[in-house]
Amino acid sequence: GCNPLAETGRSKLQNQRAVLNQQILRAVRMRAGAENLLRATTNNKVREQVLLELSFVNSDLQILKEELEGLNISVEVYQNAEETFSIPLVPLGLKETKEVDFTLPLKDFILEHYSEDSSEYEDEIADLMDLRQACRTPSRDQAGIEMLISYFLQLGYVENRFFPPTRHMGVLFTWYDSFTGVPVCQQNLLLEKASILFNIGALYTQIGTRCNRQTQEGLENAVDAFQKAAGVLSYLKETFTHTPSYDMSPAMLNVLVKMMLAQARECVFEQTGLSGIRNEFFTLVKMTQEVAKVGEVYVLLNTAMNQEPVKENIPYSWSKLAQIKSDHYKALAHYFIATILCDHELQPGDDEDQQEKALSQLYDHMPEGLMALAVLKDKVRRKQLGKAHLRKAIVYHEEALRVCGLCKKLRNIDVLQEVLTAAHKRSLLKYAQQETEDDFLSLIQAPDVLPKTEHKIEPIPPQFSKVKVKDFFHKLGPLTVFSAKQRWTAPRTIRIPQGAGGLGFHLKGGSPAQIYCLDPACPAA
Repeated sequence: GCNPLAETGRSKLQNQRAVLNQQILRAVRMRAGAENLLRATTNNKVREQVLLELSFVNSDLQILKEELEGLNISVEVYQNAEETFSIPLVPLGLKETKEVDFTLPLKDFILEHYSEDSSEYEDEIADLMDLRQACRTPSRDQAGIEMLISYFLQLGYVENRFFPPTRHMGVLFTWYDSFTGVPVCQQNLLLEKASILFNIGALYTQIGTRCNRQTQEGLENAVDAFQKAAGVLSYLKETFTHTPSYDMSPAMLNVLVKMMLAQARECVFEQTGLSGIRNEFFTLVKMTQEVAKVGEVYVLLNTAMNQEPVKENIPYSWSKLAQIKSDHYKALAHYFIATILCDHELQPGDDEDQQEKALSQLYDHMPEGLMALAVLKDKVRRKQLGKAHLRKAIVYHEEALRVCGLCKKLRNIDVLQEVLTAAHKRSLLKYAQQETEDDFLSLIQAPDVLPKTEHKIEPIPPQFSKVKVKDFFHKLGPLTVFSAKQRWTAPRTIRIPQGAGGLGFHLKGGSPAQIYCLDPACPAA
């Protein structure tokens, strides 16, 4: 793991998160105590004092949760250090946990269950605790991912060795909800394993946001990281269905998966236009469809973020950013199609059929009274439809800027404001360049643009088998035999008299040896 004392921007945010979690825990405890007192007392004066105290505590909790939301939208820290002109991507913060001491419970279990000298396993227990501690500050790269996966796999061995299904081991795992800051405690390993999976997904999102989006390789890596993040979070949703922590509930994970796939889709569009967008008919058609797809996935994401029960705990600035992006990318789709119509008149050598087919595929239906080929051939109609698209683009740009201005957290992200303003000015300039014609077609309504993509974006399932892990406690013997589910007696000596036909059984294997071919009539039976 990284040095927990390193003063990097990311570690400072994570330390602030840990402090906030403690403050929220104190406030929650105070609120619980006040509510218990309110239920227990019948004295009106005491009730008044408790109600006043409750209002203060609830107010403090609200302020603390707003501070936690501020950390969740502190996207600048996680972006690539290079100077970029791109809308920021949103990473997930790592879940915080308390330290866990495995020493006494595991040593007691080794002595009681396996009848072995537990002092011989002190190094192995220390290795397990060191690995867990390192997982609290993983490096933001593939090595950090592999370390988290190795601990997740190691937990599988530990669960089988030391956690019998019929009783608790007395080890308490505490993890803090990354959205509400409220702690969740459990004595089994389900919460521990689920939280590590969540952090694997979160770390992938941080790797994705760190990629340099000004290069082809950087964008490919970002797309890959967001798809892998979606894959891990999907696996978490399907595997651990009853986690008590709200940030890992099926509804919340469903939204987070959508968010990661939307960001992967956004990076795919950036790849398409990375080398510059040629002002050519079919290139612009492709760009229009791709960017309309980005707008569509952000519309769906924004809708999902505003559904109950997610709406209450998803950071407000995240849902506003999804709304801004949906408007921004829909505006770009209308801008591109306007450029097609305004800048590309049908020339004698052009393939009319191909252009007509391409234009028709951009719409669910053409505006009333217009046909695709007729629009292509008629300069006036082309311009009028192009201007209608520009008007719609400007409306979407203005809505994106308005929503951004209303959200305090987003208003302070300079690069977001710059990108939105530049796109708005470009559409205004394009509109100003068109001649004005006062005829009935000037009131034409631009139809919506149909999204289409050539790139498949879907969750990439986690490849745990690629990380090789050795069971820390392999000295106990093969896991298939020496597990917490099996019942053992202490080792003892048995003396068997040898009959006429020998001992009456055979041994095979070693460590442990197994008895087979036992004669039921012999003394050994």
